[in-house]
Amino acid sequence: MMTKVHPSAAACGATGEDVVRKGFGASVLTVWRKSLLFSCRGFTVFDAEGRLVFRVDTYGSGSTGEVVLMDAAGKPLLTLRRKKLCLGEKWLVYDGEDAVSPLYSVKKHANLLHSRALAHVTSSRRGGGGAYGYDVEGSYARRNCTVYDQRRRRVAEIREKEPVAGVAFGSDVFRLVVQSDLDTLLAMAIVIVLDYMFR
Repeated sequence: MMTKVHPSAAACGATGEDVVRKGFGASVLTVWRKSLLFSCRGFTVFDAEGRLVFRVDTYGSGSTGEVVLMDAAGKPLLTLRRKKLCLGEKWLVYDGEDAVSPLYSVKKHANLLHSRALAHVTSSRRGGGGAYGYDVEGSYARRNCTVYDQRRRRVAEIREKEPVAGVAFGSDVFRLVVQSDLDTLLAMAIVIVLDYMFR
């Protein structure tokens, strides 16, 4: 089963540039909830051709409230930080290793009892109509989530990975489908934050 998740050594080393901000079609990524480094927690993400494009390697329990999304070579792409002393769980997303001006904030939905809403994503960058955002709905535990933009268009989906030769992968391996309307880096940031919010 693992050979279907982990590519050959020759396939590794992609920078992730080909799946970020494509501008056309959809990117289909396989997300493995596992670090390739020993004694680390994290994520390993492959593109449709089996190339390593993103990774997260967190030492220890990962309870420090800071996570770095990297490309295959280990270059920091985004830093995610849990906001302290905040009413409700909230994470801030920064460019690279910058921790000054957040690009986005992701806030856990307050009432999960009577709603499919999981989280709300807000951009810190102002557009023509002010800050824009996304809503995340569904069940992360079941790997069945959809990200909607302000016009209720589906811009990303988290789905179970189909069994291969009758062998199921379980919840640690799943698909992330990202439409061209959404930055793939932001989609991965949403996945990581959901994992911390609902693990």
